[in-house]
Amino acid sequence: MSSQSILIVEDELEIAEILQLYLQQDGFQSIHASDGRVGLQLARRVDPALILLDIRLPGQNGIDVLQSLRAEGEWPVIMLTALTDEVNTLLALRLGADDYITKPFKPAEVIARIHAVLRRVRHSTREESQHLQIGALRIDPEMHLAMVRDEQGQERELTLTLTEFRLLAKMARQPRRCFSRNELIESCMPESDALDRVVDSHLSKLRKKLQLAGCGDLIETVRGVGYRLCSE
Repeated sequence: MSSQSILIVEDELEIAEILQLYLQQDGFQSIHASDGRVGLQLARRVDPALILLDIRLPGQNGIDVLQSLRAEGEWPVIMLTALTDEVNTLLALRLGADDYITKPFKPAEVIARIHAVLRRVRHSTREESQHLQIGALRIDPEMHLAMVRDEQGQERELTLTLTEFRLLAKMARQPRRCFSRNELIESCMPESDALDRVVDSHLSKLRKKLQLAGCGDLIETVRGVGYRLCSE
């Protein structure tokens, strides 16, 4: 039984109460906020193990809350979305959400998704903590830092979302190896029908950031297979 706390940011009281009941039965503690601003305040104060975040919220919508969360910390976030929220759902995933669940949902499915995301987080923390060096790029998995060295030998931090960092670190541990999309999803992103196409978006954004930082074309697309990181 887990004593980890889950923050529910949901303005529909009935949904929040059902989620709290199921979380309690599964051994989790839960905290509820009915609007985005209060949710942000609670995240900072309570430091939850995971956040369930609705997209449509009064005061501050879920997308804005997610951006603030990603700017301040690395809390795992599962978005709660309506069937008509596909565009916002994809945006949330690109901004670093770990998973999403479409309403109406089965509470048992939410619990299963929470466990899946928390397992990935624990697995990530057990990964090797040694620095990874790919040309001018240095990755510190333990500190979640990606640094780029310029021609003068000075390093500057590369600003990445949590998902982008996980993808980069995963591939950097085995340069030149080709990773399938499914393998990258299993290791770095939640299981979800939408993720087959979203992983391409994450890697496209990561590739552009690396190029702008002067790292060249480190990420190579292997047609019909997946991606690999090319050592310079």
